[in-house]
Amino acid sequence: MDNTTQQIVNKYNFKFSKSLGQNFLIDDQVLRDIVTGAEVNNDDFIIEIGPGVGTLTKELLQVAKKVCAIELDKDLIPILNEELKEFENFELVNKDALKVNFDEIIGEEKSVKLVANLPYYVTTPIIVKLLTEGYKFKSLTIMIQKEVAERIDAKPSTKEYGALSLLVQYYCDTELVRKVSPSSFIPRPKVDSSVIRLNKLDGPRVKVDDEKLFFKIIRASFNMRRKTLWNALKSLGFSKDLLENALQECDIDPKRRGETLSIYEFANLSNCIHRYK
Repeated sequence: MDNTTQQIVNKYNFKFSKSLGQNFLIDDQVLRDIVTGAEVNNDDFIIEIGPGVGTLTKELLQVAKKVCAIELDKDLIPILNEELKEFENFELVNKDALKVNFDEIIGEEKSVKLVANLPYYVTTPIIVKLLTEGYKFKSLTIMIQKEVAERIDAKPSTKEYGALSLLVQYYCDTELVRKVSPSSFIPRPKVDSSVIRLNKLDGPRVKVDDEKLFFKIIRASFNMRRKTLWNALKSLGFSKDLLENALQECDIDPKRRGETLSIYEFANLSNCIHRYK
């Protein structure tokens, strides 16, 4: 018998944890759209973070080769084991996803996709971890706060564009799958959500000589958005001569603001500064 999220919550008298940011999906159409948007097939090894009571997990298990769900809340472990006991392709890990070595979970799997309704409070740290630690995901299809999805997908010279946009777009192509209203969850969040898919590129979008410097320049350029590029970069301690030479070589006006630069311009600027250092 198929149990709805609400029925499972009632059956086990489950109490939602505010501190863990628990909002469980109750909309079947959204569940189907996530699975379709992630393009899950029977060759795929799926990692799910924050499975809740297993509603999305069950949809994934029916189409994927295997699903490994990572759940921090120990109160949900017996519920998940009971509700999904019929599936031989299900694995459950009771850990904090921010502390997991995903290589140990992935092992020799070839086609690895992450599909998750991420708790809002850990969205950015999880995305940063998954992208910067070199795990071999093909894609990440995640439901996150709508504003964060818009920041990830943003283009230069928009108010949403920032360091997170550039970090994600350095590693991935981005694609908004759909919006999700608060009424699709229990308990209802106070904000709208979006499902976004991040397709990993074969290698970084731009070639940079010093990755740390590249991201340092990006962060400084957005730390105080209203500052000119000149003033933002001066705060990193670069000499006046170095900055003048680098900006001139890159043909970038020092009066421009960081939010107007494309990822290619940031890469070029970073490489010029690296050469003059």
